[in-house]
Amino acid sequence: MKRINVIFLLLYIFLHAASVWGQSVEATDSIIRELQEVIVTAKQPATKLVGSTLVTAIPGSNFADIGNALDVLAQLPMIKVEDNTVSVIGKDNIEIYIDGRPMRDNQELQQILSSNLKKVELLMAPGAVYESTTGAVLKITTKRNFIQGLSLTDQFQLMRRRKWSLTDLLGVIYRTGNWELFFNGSLNRSNSFIKGTTTNTLVYDGRETVVGSRQNNTYPTTAGSVKAGFNYAKGLQSLGAYYRYNPERGDFCNDGAEWLDDNAPLLRRIDRKIRAHSHLASLYYENAFADDYLLHFDGDFRQSRNKSSVATTYPESANPDVNSTDLRKSTLWAGKLYLKFPLGKGNFSVGIQGSYTHTSLDYRMLNEPVSQYIPSSLTDAKQTSAALFTSWARTFGKLSLSMGARYEYADYDFRVNGKRDGEVSRSDHLLTPDVSLVYSFNDDAQMGLSYKLTTVKPPYSQLTGSLSYTGLHEVEGGNPALHDERMHDVQLFGMWNGFMLQADFTRSLDAYAFVKQLYPADNLQLLMCPVNIDVSAFNLSLMWSKPISCWTPNATLRMYKQWLTLGNTSYKKPICSYYFNNTFSLPRGWMITANFNGQTRGDMRTNSFGTTWFVMDASVGRTFLHKSLTVKLTATDIFNSVNNNWTMSTYGVFVDKYQSSDGRGISLNIIYNFQPRKSKYKGSSAAEEELKRL
Repeated sequence: MKRINVIFLLLYIFLHAASVWGQSVEATDSIIRELQEVIVTAKQPATKLVGSTLVTAIPGSNFADIGNALDVLAQLPMIKVEDNTVSVIGKDNIEIYIDGRPMRDNQELQQILSSNLKKVELLMAPGAVYESTTGAVLKITTKRNFIQGLSLTDQFQLMRRRKWSLTDLLGVIYRTGNWELFFNGSLNRSNSFIKGTTTNTLVYDGRETVVGSRQNNTYPTTAGSVKAGFNYAKGLQSLGAYYRYNPERGDFCNDGAEWLDDNAPLLRRIDRKIRAHSHLASLYYENAFADDYLLHFDGDFRQSRNKSSVATTYPESANPDVNSTDLRKSTLWAGKLYLKFPLGKGNFSVGIQGSYTHTSLDYRMLNEPVSQYIPSSLTDAKQTSAALFTSWARTFGKLSLSMGARYEYADYDFRVNGKRDGEVSRSDHLLTPDVSLVYSFNDDAQMGLSYKLTTVKPPYSQLTGSLSYTGLHEVEGGNPALHDERMHDVQLFGMWNGFMLQADFTRSLDAYAFVKQLYPADNLQLLMCPVNIDVSAFNLSLMWSKPISCWTPNATLRMYKQWLTLGNTSYKKPICSYYFNNTFSLPRGWMITANFNGQTRGDMRTNSFGTTWFVMDASVGRTFLHKSLTVKLTATDIFNSVNNNWTMSTYGVFVDKYQSSDGRGISLNIIYNFQPRKSKYKGSSAAEEELKRL
């Protein structure tokens, strides 16, 4: 106890001393002293709807000193941040852009101070300029900073849940004249522990049969990244390039058991070792000419290698070990070119995009009896794609119109053990139009309607034909016969006096969902794999956001309802959820957040998720040294109330999954910025969809 008191005393002295020093010391060098940005505080919501875009202005708001960009996003309507991963409520496959360039990993958001943010825009109905699979676009704009010379950003995070994890991010930028050189490095040592049980019930050989398993999973992972590049800008022209290398090492372990009917559980241990690395090179060129014309080019090259080995052992039985290995390789070449210019009193964009993807999976089953029903295989997939897109937008008084179209050609070649699969290989010609119409009654009231046809290609990990061993009676695998999803999306959105409404109806043909079914083998085997389905869904979200002095609340009520029938089973129970985020900006640099959320039981695709009534996260932080230093303490899932349980009933197999994750924990974040300034890299992804599928 004395030791704890001493630690708290030293921490208090350190923070108090830093605070006093930060308030009393002021640089007198004219190069360091900048002209302060003029901020006009208006009586308007922190977040407002502009067309089909939610726009949040950060300067002068209670979010300005909350920490980094991830901390800001976590407090905004329709956006969720969980374990540094950003998602949009009710939307799949989002794209994030920082100052016009695509975000490659969430570390970029961690390295941006909230005080350097200018605005955040969430496009709920992205047009043809973005890939057809894009459900939403998050655009982040930072402030301009003209200081030349060296700037440095370092962020350290120490987190304790069931296991310890730590992360350190370092960013260095040197700017001289028209040149900017940058280097980023990161090290992440994470570990998580998840436990649970799975019970499968079915009728087999004329009687009810139960296949069960118990899992105690640990996921220790060490990952790093090294990124270096340059930007050059002179006049209206700019260009840049960078190279990034990502190594990763993981050692997964599952100490559990499995059982059949009323038999005693059989102890089982699964060890999986992962050794992976990837290379990414990206470049861009941009030229603004003839006043209103903009020409932009992006190019990408990515290569990755992922090797893993799995050993399943039964330490207290005579069952032989089951060992397997797999090696996945992928390569991507991509390019994108577009031109923007005025046309017909509006703004017109036209562009082309192309990519070549090659991915292979070499799977080897080393147990001879198991190889009779899970054979070794070498699958090889190649895809060549090309797209032509165009869009046009114009304002007619209070009415705004935007429309576009995207034509895509894709040639897909799939081979198993060197032999081309004619049923899976195919060539597709796709046309995906979009249109959006918005009417503004005044600055605080507007309504809009949009339609978009989307083509969603399944990730390559789901297109593999290989199977993997997960137990004496369970198998998992992909489905190379999956078709591309065609989704019709109609959205209605509106705003009035701080309230915002979004209603979204989708009709998806050949979407995919996971099922469990009997697998043909000499003994009882259950197979988990994806299959194509047709599903209709309705999303309704009602949001409210309005700053009240130092308090900024953001409230969202949402209802999701789907219509899906698979076999003789219907999945149509709605899910109702709420999100209530609260930000308090207090004097002397203090910042407090308190976020609450919950949801009812309901169906999403083929899963029925359990009820989570009340989840709470909270944080307290403070800035020092003229906001160059930020110290923040965060607690997640304070009441340990997150529910990860779900059930599934497909093809006569009922699955009951209980899972207890390690979301409850506490973390300490320390961010230090020395003359921070934004990157000038203006490149965007030449093939964002293919990067995500890989």
